[in-house]
Order: sequence, then structure tokens, then C-alpha cells
Amino acid sequence: SGNHGQGVALAAKLLDVPAVIVMPSDAPAIKVDATRGHGAEVVFYERWGAETREGIAARIANERGAVVVPSYDDFDIIAGQGTVGLEAAAQLEAAGATADLLLCNVSGGGLIAGVGLAFGRLSPGTEIWGVEPAGYHDHALSLEAGAPTTAPAAPPSLADALLAPRPGDLTFALNRRRLAGAVSVDDAEMLAAMAFAFRHLKLVLEP
Repeated sequence: SGNHGQGVALAAKLLDVPAVIVMPSDAPAIKVDATRGHGAEVVFYERWGAETREGIAARIANERGAVVVPSYDDFDIIAGQGTVGLEAAAQLEAAGATADLLLCNVSGGGLIAGVGLAFGRLSPGTEIWGVEPAGYHDHALSLEAGAPTTAPAAPPSLADALLAPRPGDLTFALNRRRLAGAVSVDDAEMLAAMAFAFRHLKLVLEP
């Protein structure tokens, strides 16, 4: 819904190449504005419609001779997102601490796959759990089934960036070997966590 898009748009700006970002029509305006602010063209699609962003991106790439940069189901993207895990592991080591448990938000599975690879090498004793919005528990369903599984249709959630209905094939192949499980949280729990982080940790978090 715009986080990956902003990153691609900024990278394209730095490399002086054009970028077209396919975003849902209900993406937060602040993400749309930031993406356009980096000079990218934004093409909207209906999140709950018949046409998928993957299909739209493939069509645009074919028409323009462009390269598709997926938001999660791609090894280079997983490796890049995994630097979050490298930083977390380095901070734990610098503090002389270890982590028994790591909770990571999950949608298509790229971030948690990268984090899982990093911790698998640097802190293999840490249990990794995915955290999904209620109704978008595709990783929990997939882990139970042993194969990528699509979650049933669910109402929108505040966590607009975490609404992938199904794990990626590559991400799930990695995550099924590393994740201890996945849990769901509802919007009220997200809001409570955001309020706690703001009030006590002075952090402004995205749901």
C-alpha cells in the first residue's frame, strides 16, 4: 500500500530512472504523496476488485519494457528486508543480550523471511513468530496446511500494509522452515500498542 513503493520510487530517483508504482486506490494519502514526491508515476487499482496489482504491473512492464520489482516474493527484496534482522541481532549482541522470542509483522512474508534468515545465522535459538491482522491470517493457515493458503475474504484493517491474502511462494518456502507459528491481532490491540509506544517509548508507529 505504499511502503515498498516509496522505497522503489526513491531508489529510482537516486538512479535517475523512471518508476511506475501500482498502489491500491485506498492507500493512505500520505504514502501516495510521498511516492509521487520522489517523482514516480502512481497507477491505482481496486484492492478488492478482479484485477490484481501483480497482473497490472506485469502488463505495464510488458508495454514499457520495464522491470517488475515485487514487494516481497523476490530473493533480492527478501535479502534487503533482512537487513532489519541483521541490525536487530547486532544491537542485541552489543547489549550483551539474547532474544528467546522475536515477533515480526507479516503480510506477503518478505520481511519476516529476511529476518528469519538473519536470526537463523546469528541467533538460531530465537523463536520467530509472525503477527498478522485479524482476518488476514494466511501464514497461520499456510503453516497449518503446509502449503501457501489464501485467507478467506475479510473486512479492511487499520494495518493497510499487511493485507496480502496469501504468502508468496518463495517467502513461504523459507518461512515454513523458520517460523514457530503466527498469531493475529485486531485493530483495537494495534491501537493500544501504538498508544503505549507513543506514551511510554516516544515512538510513532504505523499500525
